[in-house]
Amino acid sequence: MLTGHSTPRRARGRHAAGPPITYGNGAPVYGNAAPGYGGADAPYGSADPAYGGAEASYGAAATPPYGTAAPPYGAAPPTAPPPQPAAPPPRPAGRGARGGGGGGKPRSGAGRSGGIDLGTEITASFVVFLVALPLCIGVAVASGTPAELGIISGVVGGLVVGAARGSALQVSGPAAGLTALVLETVTEHGLAMLGVIVLASGVLQIVLGLIRLGRLFQAISVAVVQGMLAGIGLPLMFSQSYPLSDARAPGTPLENIAGFPGLVADTLRDPQTTIAAGLGIATVVLSFLWKKVPGPVGKMPAALVAVGIGIAVAALPGVEVKTLEVGNLFASVQVPGPAEFAGLADVAVLGAVLTFTVIASAESLFTAAAVDRMHDGARTRYNSELIAQGVGNTVCGFLGALPVTAVVARSSANVQAGAKTRVSRTLHGLWLLGFALLLPNVLALIPISVLAGVLVHSGWKLLAPQEFPKMWRQDRGEFVVMTLTTVAIVATALLEGVLIGLAAGVVLAALRMSRTQVREHTDGDTAHLTMAGNATFLRLPQVIEALEAIAASGKPRIRLDLTAVTHLDHACRSQIEEFAAQQRASGSVRVELLMPGAEAPPGSDPGAGPAPAPAPGPTAEWFYLDTRPIEEIRGADTAFARSVPY
Repeated sequence: MLTGHSTPRRARGRHAAGPPITYGNGAPVYGNAAPGYGGADAPYGSADPAYGGAEASYGAAATPPYGTAAPPYGAAPPTAPPPQPAAPPPRPAGRGARGGGGGGKPRSGAGRSGGIDLGTEITASFVVFLVALPLCIGVAVASGTPAELGIISGVVGGLVVGAARGSALQVSGPAAGLTALVLETVTEHGLAMLGVIVLASGVLQIVLGLIRLGRLFQAISVAVVQGMLAGIGLPLMFSQSYPLSDARAPGTPLENIAGFPGLVADTLRDPQTTIAAGLGIATVVLSFLWKKVPGPVGKMPAALVAVGIGIAVAALPGVEVKTLEVGNLFASVQVPGPAEFAGLADVAVLGAVLTFTVIASAESLFTAAAVDRMHDGARTRYNSELIAQGVGNTVCGFLGALPVTAVVARSSANVQAGAKTRVSRTLHGLWLLGFALLLPNVLALIPISVLAGVLVHSGWKLLAPQEFPKMWRQDRGEFVVMTLTTVAIVATALLEGVLIGLAAGVVLAALRMSRTQVREHTDGDTAHLTMAGNATFLRLPQVIEALEAIAASGKPRIRLDLTAVTHLDHACRSQIEEFAAQQRASGSVRVELLMPGAEAPPGSDPGAGPAPAPAPGPTAEWFYLDTRPIEEIRGADTAFARSVPY
């Protein structure tokens, strides 16, 4: 056994064989030429020799060679003690690898600038600004609100949420995923109530973050999330097909889908609507293909290029397409009053608050998880990010603006532009504010059909049709949940559809966790029933059928073996115990009942005997032994010790 500092240790690995070697003064050590452990240190900052230059190879000077001529395992130890290695050389001055001298290992952070690359952050902020500008306006128009409110929400998402801690690189603002919900809220409760609903949702998000429920939103089934996004994207595409042709959408998602053939016919009859539709379709095609353009031109945001083309076409003589109507940014601010806050007593308004909270929080935290996979920097602090989103929505609600969430398009643009800190996303909000204040007339030149085309492309990405066959191949049960969630959202509303999807996901999980294996057979005068797995009320019909089958066998002995059942709920337990009691009461059947984890269950037949010992639980400790011969282990470890320098 090797010892160090008079503390016994268990011999393991390559140190389990061979003569003891010392370290320090008189204590056994590894290697021969190592300096004394715990000797006096020279003053800090003294000159160090080259790193590793004056030290011998690991184990090279040991006498005899490490592992050589070792006695067979179990043989008597040698009569004479092994020769002691030579005295170690004096410890060199300085602090070795951690010293500040010439040959030491470099300190953490050496060779790096250690500061923020402000030029890269500013460039990234401009890229995010160019992506966010058309999206902010397009989301606001599609939500049935003035375009200025979308810009205000974008500014808050940059200056307020962007400056807060949480996720370093994801960018927040008005999102296409909430377009249908905002439009439904504005239609039902009015624009004035939108601010109160968003403000209350923000306060609720802050509370959820403070009580550390941020990660709770990650416990939602992926199939429900993808179904929710698809259920948002499909109605968004059809609803934006109408402004893409300078028309007005009929209303509900089902009405928009049903009226689409008539929209196509009406568009082709009017040359001006045909031009508008052409601009919108060109925007959609450009959004898909622009990333394939080579060179630096391809790095420009496709939405910005489409807006530029749309402005140029709209300026041509004879072209009369609808453009944005942009007013004063500050005049569009509507601070909620007492009458609006009194509306929180309405159950429908409280339902809208809950819906906004759940959807906005889930979308932001799912986006954070996606953004974390795009870079190798600091990970998202989910509770802090949820608080930041809540503060942003509180400010947006106070200003009467749209709700904000994290947006994948802006966040990915931020990461791809080389941003490393919160500076870029904060500055993009400043550029939005400056553009809206200094160049408002430019916004009035943008065709509405172009912005609708941008949102149709966003709706297609939310729909992600390729995910449906992929989910079908991976898990058909989850495919059913995903499809059901999508159809429910389209057919009803966002909240109802998500609740239906969550319920379907819970039912699927319960069915899969209630997998019970029931096997019945007869052996001589005994009818056996063996159960394994999770026996819950969902499998009660299967259990009853098996019990009736062994009762009908007519055997004088029945053996019920449940020792392999990992979970037995009250319904199944009651059914089995009642069955055993009824059979015993008949006086002609002997019943042996072996319950899981019980030596002798109450009421069991005295002649049945004790149940088998349960299998080791999750706290059981297992010890894996190396069965190789000692000589083989010793030889392999000796080669390793001789080939690796210390």
